[in-house]
Amino acid sequence: MSLFDLLIGRPIATTEERAEHIGPIAGIPVFGLDALSSAAYGPEAALTLLIPLGLMGIQHIVPISFAIIGLLVIVFVSYLQTIDAYPHGGGSYTVASENLGANAGLLAAAALMIDYILNAAVGISAGVGALVSAFPHLQPHTLALCLAILLILTLINVRGVKDTGTAFLIPTYLFVGTLLLVILVGAVRAFAAGGHPVPIVEPPHLPVSASMLSLWLLAKVFASGCTAMTGVEAVSNGVNAFREPTQKNAKRTLTIIIVLLMVFLAGIALLCRAYSIGATDPGAAGYQSILSQLTAAVMGRGWFYYVTIGSILAVLALSANTSYADFPRLTRAIAMHDYLPHVFMIRGRRLLYSHGIVALVGFTALLLIVFGGVTDRLIPLFAIGAFLAFTLSQAGMVMHWKRQGGKGTLHRMIINGVGAVATGVTLIVVLVAKFTEGAWITAILVPALIITMSAVKRHYDRVARQIAVDCRMRVDNLAEPLVIVPLDRWSRITEKGLRFALKISDQVQAVHVDAEDCCDEVQQMWQQNVAAPLRESGKTVPELILLSSPYRFVITPLVEYILKIERDHPDRQIAVLVPELVVKHWWQAPLHNQRAQLLKLLLLVRGNQRIIVINIPWYL
Repeated sequence: MSLFDLLIGRPIATTEERAEHIGPIAGIPVFGLDALSSAAYGPEAALTLLIPLGLMGIQHIVPISFAIIGLLVIVFVSYLQTIDAYPHGGGSYTVASENLGANAGLLAAAALMIDYILNAAVGISAGVGALVSAFPHLQPHTLALCLAILLILTLINVRGVKDTGTAFLIPTYLFVGTLLLVILVGAVRAFAAGGHPVPIVEPPHLPVSASMLSLWLLAKVFASGCTAMTGVEAVSNGVNAFREPTQKNAKRTLTIIIVLLMVFLAGIALLCRAYSIGATDPGAAGYQSILSQLTAAVMGRGWFYYVTIGSILAVLALSANTSYADFPRLTRAIAMHDYLPHVFMIRGRRLLYSHGIVALVGFTALLLIVFGGVTDRLIPLFAIGAFLAFTLSQAGMVMHWKRQGGKGTLHRMIINGVGAVATGVTLIVVLVAKFTEGAWITAILVPALIITMSAVKRHYDRVARQIAVDCRMRVDNLAEPLVIVPLDRWSRITEKGLRFALKISDQVQAVHVDAEDCCDEVQQMWQQNVAAPLRESGKTVPELILLSSPYRFVITPLVEYILKIERDHPDRQIAVLVPELVVKHWWQAPLHNQRAQLLKLLLLVRGNQRIIVINIPWYL
């Protein structure tokens, strides 16, 4: 096994695809990390906005969290129906395209692409934030740590869905177990103390309220907390990844994920109020995340604290895996409708849509660099795409059930309709509340992506029209081409080019651009090595063309001459044979001029249908 195979795994045959399918146990790490890990930064984002309210602020996190949980239940029930209706994968793009039209599908596609990229960036940066909370001296290295984790995630994910689920199994269930234990112990201690437990490690002191809660602030807090709902769609979009019975396994996985998320959101909110835990400024020295404070208050700062923080770091960073799992599937679905380059439909050596992964990694790295790897700066951009996708998916499902008709469709329409209205209202609240904090960027990016995808579609449609043929092969005008061979000096490379030219046509021109005042030498070489042997054997001697170049240009006069010949022979095809040296090692290429490559490029750019470029390689 080569080092490359050892690093990213051996190639997987198409016939082995079924072995790559997963069940609910592995499905939670693959598709649920985004949703589960959002329990770490959703409440944190909400409490950060309540900092000005001091001690009074944490009293409001409970009703806000329960409002978010109520919305989560609605979306959960709606997506269970989506899995039933689309057993082969029913992401927002597919549902919206099939039921609301191409434009709605493009809107969902743009929203989802932005959501998945932001999910990867937010997950990684939040994981590093948890690490910095435990080890504050690492704060100056935040961006470097983010990029290192992105690289590690990429290496793991390119091994395939099954290997990824196995690799993430331990950190996922360690996170779930430790956080559930913190919530359970914290709840027992709070109940035993009559709702006022004494923390083992005192959280940072919260000041007295400096401002009053306004409706506008409440809307902003709710909008930030809604980031905890991102990732809910992942299972419905990746139904095909589950083993038989596919729908049952997908629905079971989604149910486990949602129930755990609801327990986390409710438990964190209630314990933060009981232990008087509020957010600290993420950009200031001494920053501690909410979960860091909560774990220390309930369990102390012993070994369990560091195990918990380690699992939170791992799961937050690994939550980007949801994007790795779904972004390539999404880009493939869009490319199948000609709205993205067709390269996104190609499956790589591990049965993954590798080009989608490359695009995801590139955009995520760019976001992390631009925002310095700080979660709080990315969150305002986050929930817009998710809730726009939620809304379009639920609205599409209403139309799906309406068109399908039959018994039992009315209550399904009502469920999806309520989901569409609830997520639509939330979308408006999030967009308005977060507009000045960066959501305007998403509002610009979505139309920009739609315009780009529409342009790609127009290009593919134009290409399809131009290359389409519905008749038999034409047999007229099958005359030999007029062949042009660029001639530099006499060598085996030149000889190979001329020999091939004489095999395909009786009309051959050897063109030499005289940039070094060596016409006499070229003519002598030509007569001795080419013309004489051909005459002796009774063959037609090619025409030698000498082009003067007083300014020592070579490529430009050659291209102009080829274009002139093409214009002078409107009924002939012009075949340009380009002899070139092919070196054995890549590092040898710069030692030789690249005129052949430049000539081919210019002919491709300036040529037309009647000019054909043929490589004549000579291998060292």
